[in-house]
Formats: sequence, structure tokens, C-alpha cells
Amino acid sequence: MTRVLLIGSAPNSIIARKWDRKNFDNISAINNAWRVREDWNDLIYPHDLLPERLPKKIKKGQQLIDEKKFVPAQNKYGGFIYAGGTMAFTAAYWILDYYRPKQIAFIGCDMVYPKKGPTHFYGSGDPDPLRDDISLTSLEACAARFYIFALQQGCETVNLSTLSSRLIFPRGSETASRLPSEFLAINEKASKAALKLETELGYFVQSGRYWKVSNLIDRKQMRKLDELWLSAAPEALTKHL
Repeated sequence: MTRVLLIGSAPNSIIARKWDRKNFDNISAINNAWRVREDWNDLIYPHDLLPERLPKKIKKGQQLIDEKKFVPAQNKYGGFIYAGGTMAFTAAYWILDYYRPKQIAFIGCDMVYPKKGPTHFYGSGDPDPLRDDISLTSLEACAARFYIFALQQGCETVNLSTLSSRLIFPRGSETASRLPSEFLAINEKASKAALKLETELGYFVQSGRYWKVSNLIDRKQMRKLDELWLSAAPEALTKHL
């Protein structure tokens, strides 16, 4: 089973330092999270990450993934407006396209920011997923959409965090295991309705820079999409929302 670990920058991401590398086939890091472990394979970062925050040396088996690589991958899954324009989802869709894995395990991507104390493992940072953005009207719905796209491609998605999370994925552990059947039961009717609405709305920007046309996007329609994706997800994931 091809299993990819995706590391974000939440304070709890550092627990990944103690995990046995044998539990993962590949390790992908978002932005500054390459500092969590030295044995990462992919560093996925946006155009506005400061150059001095990138690693000075790239080892054999490591690669940098910028918008030239992740935008085409994201577009295969409908584009940024529908997927959610924040790096946790952008990185996840790139992994889904590039590795075609059987499981993606998330850590440090909860998108919950404490009012006191550090917001990131390296200190304080901007709560990017919480910004007022037309593609992020519901982080839970964005998570549901990704979960469904992944399952339909034969890939399970788990969250290795034990903390409060906006990711509605099943909780898992660092060791690989398959998901119980209740987490595989997609509402196909609702999923098809969501895809149909996406097609009808036609919100797609080839360049990935969707914010340039955000004034043309109907927020009410985006909320309707959110409801459809949440209703399409397995009930075991959404019953507590």
C-alpha cells in the first residue's frame, strides 16, 4: 500500500519526528514544515513563501513543488475555487495526482489556531485558512470534497492528529491500517449533484489565481456546494458537525 505522510505547520506537527520512516513510502511537507523532519521527499510551497525560508540544500530523493507543478494537478480535480485555496488542500490534491497513493495521512493540518500561545511549530504565523476567501466558505466541506475525490480514486484519507480539527477525516495512527466500512460509504447521489453544480457554475481559472475573479463568484452558490459535499461524505464523518 503506497502511503504518503503530509506534514503541515501546526504546533503538533513535531510529533512526526519520532515516527518510524518505514510506516510511510513518501513524506511531503508544506511550507516551513520541511524543518520537522530531514527525510522529506517533497516540499510544496506557494509563490509568496520567502526564498530564505526554503532549504539551502536539496538532497537526493527530494524535490521542490511550486505553482508550476501543483496548479496543473489541482486543475485536474476542478481547480482552486472548488477545492479550497489553502495549502493543506493544494498539497493533498497534488499528492493524489502525483503519487496515486492508497492512503494519505495528515499531521499538523488541523487549521485550528489558539488565541494564546504558538500557532505554528516554529512560533506564530498567519491563520491562512481562516481568511475571508470565496473558496473557503467551509473548511469542513473542502475536506469532505477531497475525501470523496480521494476515495473515488482508491485512496483513503486519515488525520493523525489527536486535537480538535477542521479536517473531518477519520483519525488514524502512524502505523498503516485500512479504514472501517462506515468511512467508505459515499452518498453517490449527493456527490453527482455537487459535481453537476460545479459544472453548471463554471468557476474555473486555468492560472490558479482565482482571487482575481472572486467578485464574479456567487457566495450563496458556494455555500450550496458546501452543503452538497458535506451531505455526500460518509455520515460517520459528518454526524457531529
